Amino acid sequence: MKLKIYTDGACSGNPGKGGWAAVILDDSNLSSISGSESNTTNNRMELMAPIMALKRIKKKSEITIFTDSKYVKDGITDWIKKWKVNKWKSSNKKPVKNKDLWIKLDNACLKHKVTWKWVKAHAGNKYNNLVDELAVSKTK
Repeated sequence: MKLKIYTDGACSGNPGKGGWAAVILDDSNLSSISGSESNTTNNRMELMAPIMALKRIKKKSEITIFTDSKYVKDGITDWIKKWKVNKWKSSNKKPVKNKDLWIKLDNACLKHKVTWKWVKAHAGNKYNNLVDELAVSKTK
């Protein structure tokens, strides 16, 4: 099965009340999921969106995930390899922030064939705008 997932996170204050959202598209269906946390950061919400979306996909699938977060895209496709080698220390030798969520996201990706694409935020992409609205609505 081939799927497209659009994800976004938002925070009112950073830290503050946060929201995350994902839209899952297959050939004929669109479903959306979203959630919130009372005291979190924007980056944690950006990570929660793909984690929760991937949890919903039960069958091994080919998935393209679209995110407007370079933190998420670069983290999962590039930085995480170095973090694992360096025992979860960043390039400045400090512990990697949000390690718990990076591990969850990495493990969720192992079950599927995942391709990551960065999309520009607030640039007229219908589904990116939709997940942004859903995530922001959870911060109210």
